[in-house]
Amino acid sequence: MNDTFTDMEDFAVRARSATEALRDLFPPTPLQENAHLSARHGARVLLKREDLTPVRSYKIRGAWNAMRKALTRHPERRLFVAASAGNHAQGVAHACRHFGVKGVIFMPVTTPQQKIDKTRIFGGDAVEIRLVGDYFDDTLAAARAFCADEGAHFLSPFDDEDVIEGQATVAVEILEQARGQFGALPDMLVLPVGGGGLASGVVEYLRREAPEIDIHFVEPAGGASFTAALVAGRPVTLEKVDNFVDGAAVARIGDLTYRHLKDTPLEKVHIAPEDRICATMIEMLNVEGIVLEPAGALAVDALHDLQDEIAGKIVVCLTSGGNFDFERLPEVKERALRHTGLKKYYVLRMPQRPGALREFLDLLGPHDDITRFEYLKKSARNFGSVLIGIETDDPANFPRLHERMDAAGLNYRDITDDEILAEFLI
Repeated sequence: MNDTFTDMEDFAVRARSATEALRDLFPPTPLQENAHLSARHGARVLLKREDLTPVRSYKIRGAWNAMRKALTRHPERRLFVAASAGNHAQGVAHACRHFGVKGVIFMPVTTPQQKIDKTRIFGGDAVEIRLVGDYFDDTLAAARAFCADEGAHFLSPFDDEDVIEGQATVAVEILEQARGQFGALPDMLVLPVGGGGLASGVVEYLRREAPEIDIHFVEPAGGASFTAALVAGRPVTLEKVDNFVDGAAVARIGDLTYRHLKDTPLEKVHIAPEDRICATMIEMLNVEGIVLEPAGALAVDALHDLQDEIAGKIVVCLTSGGNFDFERLPEVKERALRHTGLKKYYVLRMPQRPGALREFLDLLGPHDDITRFEYLKKSARNFGSVLIGIETDDPANFPRLHERMDAAGLNYRDITDDEILAEFLI
């Protein structure tokens, strides 16, 4: 397959054709004005709800389009292969069942059971799932080796022209919906970036159809491979990736997608801290009842960084996915509280005598709540080290608590932001 783009007009025609064909699978995802975010940021904030596709992410667009075009070129092809631990796997599985072909999906052994089960549900008898490798690189290598041995068609999650063309269908819908529902095009579009397939497709289409729209990108701090590529002038592999934002944290942006995105000004790419993303997820769940996975919350989270640029403008944020495993909710809530300054952890050197704990409790304010209390060790005969977690309703309560502890002569250490200690103790 040719891995370079044809002229932009031809791409736009193909993207519209793919959008029309996609209607056999599901209707356009909603473009919804969000009153809460609009009021908070002083802008007209619209959410493109890709978390409401049949597989709860935009990935179905690219997987379906790539399979559709592969079968058009080679109708005899019956076996497709993918490597994924998440949304791409579910999109491929759904497409396999739709087209009546066989799919073999390789997933890491460490993939959560919830994601394995959902992939199996979407694919049914059309899909075989193989768990291979502890890390995705091992899984990908196994998938590609299987393709070579079996003569199967490999469906890339992002670095493929047909996948990119499929992801561009979301841009076709945005323009049609913005004109029809709101009578105007958005001033700004905020997109999450992982491997770059979605960003490439949307940028390619809008360059031809609506170049006046200001496009901004956001990627997680623990997987900022797009930023690294722009700085280096070429795709580079990150030495370390934080997989918390598993739908967007990739070690290396695609070679094809980078070639398409390489002219992006660095100031248009925003970095979202993982703890802040957690706070955004909790806010959207509690206030709006919208379930977003970490990658799905990226564009909404970036509004914090764009506050000075969006006042009075129409801004579209693409919520890219809602495949959230609620077993992760306690971790997300914990990180959100720490980011917003409502929870802290301390190691306190406490005297081992009657009444010492009561004296400490008397230092707490009326809205300070102990959520964890654990003796770590006795550092001396008459003293012990204690891990204490405290949650409150106002970040300003903690400086006042520190003042009271200092006045009482307590020996304590705030370890909330100490990554090493927090990893082992919290």
